[in-house]
Amino acid sequence: MRKMKVKELNGDMFTPISLFQTISGKKKFLLESSLKNEETGRYSFVGSDPFMECTVNGQEVTVEDAEGKRHLTGDPISIIDALVPTGESGESRFPFMGGGIGYLGYDVIRQMEQIGITPHDQLHMPDIHLMFYEKVIVFDHVEQKVFIVVSSERTEDLDDRIMAVESEMRMIHLDPRKERIEKLSFQAQLSKEEFMLKVEKAKESILKGDVFQVVLSQRLQAHFNGDAFSFYRSLRKSNPSPYMFFIDFEEYVVLGASPESLIRVKGSEVTTNPIAGTRKRGNTVEEDRRLETELLGDEKEIAEHRMLVDLGRNDLGRICDPGTIRLSKYMLVERYKYVMHIVSEVKGRLKEGISPLQSLAACLPAGTVSGAPKIRAMQIINDLEPVKRGVYSGAVGYMSFTGDLDFALAIRTMVVKDQMAFVQAGAGIVFDSDPASEFEETMNKAKSLLEVSE
Repeated sequence: MRKMKVKELNGDMFTPISLFQTISGKKKFLLESSLKNEETGRYSFVGSDPFMECTVNGQEVTVEDAEGKRHLTGDPISIIDALVPTGESGESRFPFMGGGIGYLGYDVIRQMEQIGITPHDQLHMPDIHLMFYEKVIVFDHVEQKVFIVVSSERTEDLDDRIMAVESEMRMIHLDPRKERIEKLSFQAQLSKEEFMLKVEKAKESILKGDVFQVVLSQRLQAHFNGDAFSFYRSLRKSNPSPYMFFIDFEEYVVLGASPESLIRVKGSEVTTNPIAGTRKRGNTVEEDRRLETELLGDEKEIAEHRMLVDLGRNDLGRICDPGTIRLSKYMLVERYKYVMHIVSEVKGRLKEGISPLQSLAACLPAGTVSGAPKIRAMQIINDLEPVKRGVYSGAVGYMSFTGDLDFALAIRTMVVKDQMAFVQAGAGIVFDSDPASEFEETMNKAKSLLEVSE
């Protein structure tokens, strides 16, 4: 059982950006949100120097900590659950009190379902990469306060750790580098014609009755010689979103501005937020309202959204007590910089004996990024998409020592690796989809990242 300690500081001289730049150490992370209210985005989290790191490829789990590196084989979720130390019960003052930060990729599903031979692995990244932190700086944007949260298995270590973090925080360092972002020249891996042909092939499977919907995606890439954190700073200004993240894994960086929570666990309550139905934003208030009315009147979009709400209910049905699943929000329109979406919210009570990490794995991938029925849709995706998805359409977020968990759907997400930047976006294909329109939808969704560099 890990012991925890919290120290409160006046927050008027700090920002998440300034402290991210000030703290030393490796493998730094920043999690924040544009929605700073009591319910959503109240807190931002900053940290560095994980004490343990887990990477997963297939059923091979590599663990690195103070004792060195070791390799384990088996069910990766069970192995990670067994490794993660828990904190004192009743100590969940903040959603994240230290714990794991990272991602579970789309291809984790291959350990649970037969969806076909893995396509070309262009990125060579782990299926799961989680780093565990025992020192975290928490920003409360509602009360304008900053907290240092530390944990240890030894009570006598707590005060020293708080003093070390506080001393470092006082050395405020503002990065003098200009934030000008060079324009990136992104190239799609598929031409418009190639993507449209794949849409037609997906429609053939739909018309045969194999599947109702397939979410077909494409990857774009660009040479990247700039500073990834400067790119993130521009992204957070140009496309503020509920889930914004910058995680430096050293060998690569994962950053993004996701609109969608895949799953949240707080105590025994589990929440998922299906998002389906998209329109670009209007250039005027009147056009924006017209597009919202058009979106809510689009039978295809409404049918797709209802289907994904049902998938969300089914996902929670596997991990929640019978009779506890309820629809807490239904078909609300949420607006972002470039697009608007239809959003719902499904809640349930987690079954006893199921860990938060198991609940996350059970919901992967979201129906929003696969289609329905899920397994057959993923088999079709496997046949049509030329490369392994990796982080895209998986989940990025945190799992706290206290048991709370919050992972966003890994869309509007960029991977920076080996001086290359990779972005991916998808469109939901149904029986009457127009291939050209679906291509444009993928480009509109990718726009939030593509236009940061312009």
